[in-house]
Amino acid sequence: MDAPVAKQIPFEWKRPTGVITDPWAWLRDRDDPDTVAYLEAENEYADRWFAPNSALIDTVFEEIKSRIRETDLAAPVRKDAWWYTTRTEEGLSYAIHCRGESLETASEHVLLDENIEASGHEYFSLNAFEVSPSNQLLAWSSDTDGSERYTMRIRSLATGADLPDTITDTTWGGCAWSADNRFVFYVKPDDAMRPFQVWRHELGTAQANDGLVFEDLDERFFVSVELTRSGAWIIVDSASKLSSEVALIPATDALAAPCVVRERTPDLEYHLDHWGDRFVVVTNLDAEDFRVMTAPIDDPNEWTEFVANESGRRILTAEPFANHLVIHEWHLAQQRLRVLWSDGAERVIDLGSEPHEVELDANPEWDTESIRYSYQSFITPASVYTEDVRTGARTLLKQTPVPGVDLTRYTASREWATSPDGTRVPVDVVRLIDATPDGTAPCAVYGYGSYELSMAPWFSVARLSLLDRGWTWALVHPRGGGELGRRWYLDGRLSAKKNTFADTIACCDHLVATGWSAPDRLSIRGGSAGGLLVGACVNIRPELFASAVAEVPFVDVVTTMSDPTLPLTITEWEEWGDPREEPGASYMLSYSPYDNAAALRYPALYVTAGLNDPRVSYHEPAKWVAKLRTLWSTDRPLVFKCEMGAGHGGPSGRYERWRDEARVITFLVVTT
Repeated sequence: MDAPVAKQIPFEWKRPTGVITDPWAWLRDRDDPDTVAYLEAENEYADRWFAPNSALIDTVFEEIKSRIRETDLAAPVRKDAWWYTTRTEEGLSYAIHCRGESLETASEHVLLDENIEASGHEYFSLNAFEVSPSNQLLAWSSDTDGSERYTMRIRSLATGADLPDTITDTTWGGCAWSADNRFVFYVKPDDAMRPFQVWRHELGTAQANDGLVFEDLDERFFVSVELTRSGAWIIVDSASKLSSEVALIPATDALAAPCVVRERTPDLEYHLDHWGDRFVVVTNLDAEDFRVMTAPIDDPNEWTEFVANESGRRILTAEPFANHLVIHEWHLAQQRLRVLWSDGAERVIDLGSEPHEVELDANPEWDTESIRYSYQSFITPASVYTEDVRTGARTLLKQTPVPGVDLTRYTASREWATSPDGTRVPVDVVRLIDATPDGTAPCAVYGYGSYELSMAPWFSVARLSLLDRGWTWALVHPRGGGELGRRWYLDGRLSAKKNTFADTIACCDHLVATGWSAPDRLSIRGGSAGGLLVGACVNIRPELFASAVAEVPFVDVVTTMSDPTLPLTITEWEEWGDPREEPGASYMLSYSPYDNAAALRYPALYVTAGLNDPRVSYHEPAKWVAKLRTLWSTDRPLVFKCEMGAGHGGPSGRYERWRDEARVITFLVVTT
């Protein structure tokens, strides 16, 4: 097939590293008819490439579908006098949110049917879903094009009808109700899509009359709003990558001005919640991996240590209940939960040593001696438990059913690779239990490694389609994530960013050396900043990979980080550096996938984008693919798909997501 050819228009960037030619810079102009024409030509080419493999796509799609109970009900959770749940129905793409007056009737009253709200839209995403303190109103917001600009509405739960109130142009920055149910607080974005303002809306009035509560003009900071778990305080949080500031508003006095707890200081992070007669504060003050402190209600700036910092044990959150505190943390590259009491006693919830994910589940009740949490691993479907915090008595409330699957056929383990500088890097591997490390199996590697985001192993019914075909699947944990503490993150950002790529390649070499992958049957996959990981690794070691999947990849790093008018650029300088000056310019240039594309024997490459993506603009992957086509020196495929009606997360609706995943798996199977 003849691949699309993007026209080239002479253009130059003047950078500290010199003048850079960029003949595909014109693709940044979304309004240029040639831009849309090129993207559509690439989509047609992708469709033609996948067409001969349509039978395999259909097969994998049906495999995924067969492992899912399409009509299902989430474990109900109690809040006050109501039990809330979410259900799905066969043939419907979206969730239905319900409640009832008992556990048995939790699905009786429909609060919001996403399928109805999505009707007539190619894309739908629900964001806010906050029930008022009276349990009679629902604040909910949605996005219908993937731009992440949400419209909020207020629904009467007595009638099921939305009130006249319509609040446009809100963000994912949260919302909060006042205690008297009269006001709802929400967040608006600036022109760069940065959440920067908190507004207060009084029910029954026009949005034009809403009051500005808080504004942060520092373009490094993202603003959010939420209620404390107790419901007593409204928290306004403003945070950059490495510093933060919290302001408080009594939920009973919605018109009060926000009171700042502690003025922002470079490299000081803290988050605050309400714990009965005190506040609880999670902070990195003199504590690289964070510690927990308490503060009196009348002086929230006066902090006293409650849980000390421990190197390598990264405390993420401290969730207060009436009589105890639950700490969520990473310890030795593994998530865990710890329960603490005000007298200092504590208990770690024992979940075994298998690599897993554990998160606090919905816990709306304040005065309770039990907690709900969710657990999953490579070989254990998502499961919701309730546990008595004192006795440890544990009850399984719900495990996601996986019809027709014998989970005892699979096994998972943690291994450690050694990076070139001697650093040991964890990598989690899942495979068939009877698989042998004989160096013949294809292997899919997934990675991210940025923003201190730690990736815990998760269960995937789609992944089984690879495992059942004899694949192994590996999750790498390179520096730049946070699995081994704040230092693990710091050693993979700014001028240490290339450690992320070195660690990932070391894990891939380890998988080959230990026999879990054939040297010519290795694939790599990642999205967003993980797409940068993919692009950098295939530039550094193209011969190591048979195939690669880069989803909405951040690949034109220098150009994007040089333009403060683009969404989120300024806030990202703390992560990547500022290439408008040295030494950031040279260092970033040394790994940027777009700038380092060359006439190499690249692996088969599948790239995706979203035309409405506000996080990684569509033109980054588009330019990368256009440039690669002029350099392609192999008969391996280069396929590019741009979702024309979606954003960063790809298509919406579970059936479309399953089919999208079936295409990715098909690409890997055919090309690896």
